[in-house]
Amino acid sequence: MSENGQREDPLIKPNGVDSDDDDTVCLGESFFINDNYELTTFTFGSHVLQLLCLQSASTDFDLTGQLVWPGARLLNEYLSNNAEILQGCSAIELGSGVGITGILCSKFCRAVMLTDHNDEVLKILKKNIELHESSENPNPCAALTAEKLEWGNSDQLNQILQKHSEGFDLVLGADICFQQNSVPLLFNTVQQLLCLRGKKQCRFILAYVSRSKMMDVMVTNEAIQHGLKIHEVDGTRCVIANLEGVIYEIIL
Repeated sequence: MSENGQREDPLIKPNGVDSDDDDTVCLGESFFINDNYELTTFTFGSHVLQLLCLQSASTDFDLTGQLVWPGARLLNEYLSNNAEILQGCSAIELGSGVGITGILCSKFCRAVMLTDHNDEVLKILKKNIELHESSENPNPCAALTAEKLEWGNSDQLNQILQKHSEGFDLVLGADICFQQNSVPLLFNTVQQLLCLRGKKQCRFILAYVSRSKMMDVMVTNEAIQHGLKIHEVDGTRCVIANLEGVIYEIIL
């Protein structure tokens, strides 16, 4: 953004170089950001949610959290059909994106923390929390908060845990296994969260959508290497958006 608050032209000339004299073009940060969000209605069982989101992916791969992915629909269907899992629990969601899963959980949980690593995604996440809290709702909702959390970042995780020293009952993740280099960091974070509960068992519910055999194997192997037990929830394997999806439950 420029000093007067207007979005700068994404095609920026290098300093001191006239575009007539040089063909070099630098792409400004705004070129990659699409914030043309649409208010969209989603229905899961008897629960209707309205959220701002994109209808197609942004130019920047790092901004995948701006839209609702198949795994989020899968997890929300599972949770809406098994709401007893959530009743009275505290939950933290990893890679929340626009917040569709965490906001659904707030109808049942006593507290929900939504997290994402991307600042642009956190903006829309917080807007959706505000939208949900301001909507007319006859039923009281859980406390909803949003925090920045990059998997493997001990400082950010410690800041969250200072506010929640007792830990969480549930860790949630929906369609968050995209990049191979992020999976070890994901399970490192999950392991730390699960260890907090001590004798009070905490579980990680992961809605996984298969896009490559290599990632399928990696997710299972990383869970095991981090001392975790992973099992497929019976009856959850299905086809969603022409891809195979499944719900995993992961515990210490």
